[in-house]
This record gives sequence, structure tokens and C-alpha cells, in this order.
Amino acid sequence: MTRLPANAVVSRYLALQFVRWIGGVFILGTAIIFIADSIELIRRTVDKPGFSAADAVLASLLKTPALTEEFLPFAVLFGAIGAFLNLNRRLELAVLRAAGVSVWQFVAPALLVAAAIGVFATTVYNPLSAAARERSDVLSAKLLGKEARLLTGGGQAVWFRQEGEGISSIMHAAAAGSDGLTLYAVEAHLIDRDGAFIGRVEAATAALGDGAWTLTDAMVFDSAGVRTEALQYRVPTRLSPIQVREAVARPDAIPFWRLPSAVRLAQSAGLPAHRFALQHQMLIARPMLLAAMVLIAACVSLRMVRLGGVARAATGGVVAGFGLFIASAVASDLGEAGAVAPVLAAWLPGMTAAFIGATVLLHTEDG
Repeated sequence: MTRLPANAVVSRYLALQFVRWIGGVFILGTAIIFIADSIELIRRTVDKPGFSAADAVLASLLKTPALTEEFLPFAVLFGAIGAFLNLNRRLELAVLRAAGVSVWQFVAPALLVAAAIGVFATTVYNPLSAAARERSDVLSAKLLGKEARLLTGGGQAVWFRQEGEGISSIMHAAAAGSDGLTLYAVEAHLIDRDGAFIGRVEAATAALGDGAWTLTDAMVFDSAGVRTEALQYRVPTRLSPIQVREAVARPDAIPFWRLPSAVRLAQSAGLPAHRFALQHQMLIARPMLLAAMVLIAACVSLRMVRLGGVARAATGGVVAGFGLFIASAVASDLGEAGAVAPVLAAWLPGMTAAFIGATVLLHTEDG
């Protein structure tokens, strides 16, 4: 039986410690997010006709992976802090130092683990979570019905105005498919060419076809409020599929592997593509961001623990992690607005944090 070199054994042991801690924090956070979201959705739908707790729980379960993508950097940060603190508490890092192992040799396994998690999260987890989130939005729209259009502000709610065949319409939907060409829990307000309100249409779904949205299972209200039902109702539009996708589709709802084509489609139509390009670059930069979280954890937990500052280590890690999160959010907003190049907005926060973390470690650990 071939024996691994001593340093390889140590690296593998340290890597397993970080995987265990990061995985534990991620699972705990995922459970909390799922329970909180499912309770909220049940609360909002419990008095609806045909209420189904199973459907509400399923909708929350399908949405949870997309929500945990935002939590992942903090799972890496808190998990790395926990692993460093635990190794220090058991004096394992002290033994490694005494054996001549430098700080970079026991931080390197954590960096590799974080980078591997980032690659997996981008290439595998993100496409799966995007598909699950789309299915969750459909279920949520069905559960909430008209209320979904009123309560799903921000995030997945959709508003836009369009012209077509002599009338204008304002479309509002609780959710949109990842391609932006299918809407759920739809309401269309119809306006004639003189600006007068002529009716309203509510429907379960709407699909963009040739020059019109086709609303299915529609209820049509005229200007006097008289209601009629229609299996399908046609709302004309001059918007092309590419224009609708640019206006409606959420970049975070498009799987990683489809983002390059979304960027090319928008560019070929002469439309701004920075939202999709930013999302693509942010997913590519995710391993760098997670590695920066590990360096932050190392900065706040190594020397402080030896001096007895466990509380300061945890507090410093939380403050630094949220600082990086805020910096990333600001850069993302600037990138979405087109004020900053998507590559710069996506990569600069993680690279800056990694540079600062490496500099602090060099100063505190290597003199």
C-alpha cells in the first residue's frame, strides 16, 4: 500500500475539516431559509380556496437553492472561521507551526476547497437552482393567484408597457419564465389610442407568439366592469422576443450555461446586454469571491485566537464579510446601470478583498 507524503496527509486532513465546517454551516443556513420561506408562503396561502400545504412546501423547497446561492459566501466565511477556531482550540495549528508548516501551507487547502465549491456552484448548482426557481415561481403564482401580482414586488414581479394594433397595454405578472417569453398570474390593462381605459384582462399564463401575447384561462373586464370568460385572449404587441427578454427576464433566473447566448442575442439586437454580462462574470468570479472569504476568515481568526480573542474573531469576520457583501452589491448595482464594465464590477470586490487578506496575513504571520 502506497503511503502519501506527510504534507499531503496534512493537507487532505485540513481540507476535510474545512469541507465539514463549510458544509455544516451551509446545511444549517439552508434549513433555516427553507423553514422561514415555507412558513411565510403557508401563511399567505392558508386562506386561499384549494389551499395545499404540500404545494406551498414544494414551492419553498424549489426556491431554496436559488436563495442559498446568495448565502453561500457567508457559509464559506463562517465555516472557515469555525474550522480555524476549532483547529486552534485543539492546538493542531500550533503543532503544525512547531513542525515548520507556514500559514500558507494550512490556508492553501481551505483556498482549494473554496475554489472547488465556487466552480461546482457556478457550473452545476446554479443551473439546477435556476430551473427549480422557475418551477417555484409558477407554483407560487398558482397558489397566490391575483394576490401574487400585488405581493411579489421587486424580485420576480414584472411590469412593462407595449403598443400594438392601435392599442396600448400595461402588463403585470407575478413571475416570468427564465426566457422572459412566458408570464404567470398575468394582468393586462388595455388603453386605446386616445389614452382612454378600455378594459382589463386577468389570466393564469401568457405566452408571446407572433405579434401578440396569448393569455390562457382569461377573465375579461370591460370599462364598465362587466366580466366575461375566455379560454384564450390575444393582447397585441410590437415587442420582439429579444426586446421582451431584455426587459422582462431576470439575469439571475437564467442558468450559467445560457447566459453567453443571452448576451449575444441582446448585442445582436442592438440592446444593452450589461445585465446578462454582469451576471455571467459574477458567476465566473465566484471562486475568487469564496477564496477571498477564506482569506478574511484566516485574517480574523488565526492570531486573535492565540491571544484569546475568540469573540473579536467572530465579530471581525462578520463585519469584514458584510463589508465585502456590501461592496459587491454596490459594484453590481453600478454594473447593472452600465456605469462600470461588467468584468470590473464582478471581479474587483473579490480581488481587492483577496489582496487585502493576503497582505494582512503576510504582515501578521510572516513578519
